[in-house]
Parts: sequence; C-alpha cells; structure tokens
Amino acid sequence: IGNFDFYLRNEKKNTNNTAVKHLKNLGKIVRICISNKWINIDPFFGYKLKSKDVHRNYLTANELQRIAIKEFSTARLSQVRDFFLFSCYTGLSYADVQKLKPSDIGIGADGERWIITYRQKTDTRAAIPLLPVAEAILDRYKDHPVCITQDKALPVSSNQKMNEYLVEIAAMANINKTLGNRIAKRTFATTVTLSNGVPIESVSKMLGHTNLRTTQLYAKILDEKVGSDMAPLK
Repeated sequence: IGNFDFYLRNEKKNTNNTAVKHLKNLGKIVRICISNKWINIDPFFGYKLKSKDVHRNYLTANELQRIAIKEFSTARLSQVRDFFLFSCYTGLSYADVQKLKPSDIGIGADGERWIITYRQKTDTRAAIPLLPVAEAILDRYKDHPVCITQDKALPVSSNQKMNEYLVEIAAMANINKTLGNRIAKRTFATTVTLSNGVPIESVSKMLGHTNLRTTQLYAKILDEKVGSDMAPLK
C-alpha cells in the first residue's frame, strides 16, 4: 500500500486528495477480498488516509445577479447563460439538465411546479421545487425546435461548447472564477438555498445526495448567514 501510495504521488503526480481517492477505491476491493476469505490480512491495517480540505468556489448573490442581467450580443451566449443559471437555481448537473424532459416537470405537494427526476450519476430521486428564475427559463425555451422534436425541456448544447462559452460569459461579466457544472451546484447549495434559510436536510434531498456529509462539501456557510443567525442573540 505504501509503495502504491508513493507511485500515485510521484510517478502519476496525483495530488493528496486524488491519491487518497484511488487508495479508498482499492480499499473497497480489499474489503471484498477479506469478506470472501481470499486474503487473510488487511494490507490497509494501520494505514491512515486523510483528505485535505479544498477551497471550493461558488458564486455570490452579486455575481449571480451580474450574470443574470448581462446583455449579450449573440443568441448562443444568452442561451448558455440561461442554461448555467438554470443549474444554479435547481442544483442539476449538466447531464441532468441535458436529459430533462417536459414530463419530468409536474405539480408538487404544494400545488406548484416541481422537477421530479433521477440523478444521472447516482440514480437517486431528486424532487426540486421550481424557483421563478428557473421556471422563466423553462418557459422561454418550451417552443424551441430542439425541445419539440427531441422531447427536451431545454435545448442544451454539448458540454465542451458550454464550457467554452462560459469562459466568455465570465470575462464579460467581470467574474474571476471558472464557471461550470460544479460551481453551479455549489452556488445552488450555498448562495441560493442555505444562505436563505433552507435547512441542509432539504438541500441534500434536492441535490439527490444519500449522505448528508456529501452535501456539507458543497455547502459553505456564508458569513452573512452567520451574521443573520447571530443577530437575534444580540
């Protein structure tokens, strides 16, 4: 295990967290071997794996607003901006948005429109009430030819093209962050929901997480939220 760890870090140039991820995956296989009595001794015994905390970017409310109100000269940039905002206000990944169908949008328990779908990555059910911004984006594209002919909720372009256009959008909106799928999910978890008082259990359910600890990786509590929580105490 020590030699494999050394190989990952020095030969493959893996960072600490990537090396730990590979070692944990190997550990799952080792546990299967032990449970089937294919090996007698756990090679991981006494070997500690520790991930380092990583700073995860998200968009602030101000940055989100700057992207939303920015006027673009081309339709392609406006569309990509809309699809990115849709992810920010629903927490859906690129793959989930791409496969989203009109039939996935129905009426929830509160009588309002909800997205009810299964996550592409984990196949877990996600039920998300539609916020006004996301609802407006869906309505804007419902008559788009691609949506009609291919039974899609949004005419999303390829992931590569999306990422190229998002670089342009970030530059034009004066945002010094790499826009993409992950930052959209973290923005939903942090800026859109948690900082506005939505409990982390509800956020976890909307993101389709089976473990609350996974949600906590996305959910960075904002200083503003801490301030507002402490205000009544004063």
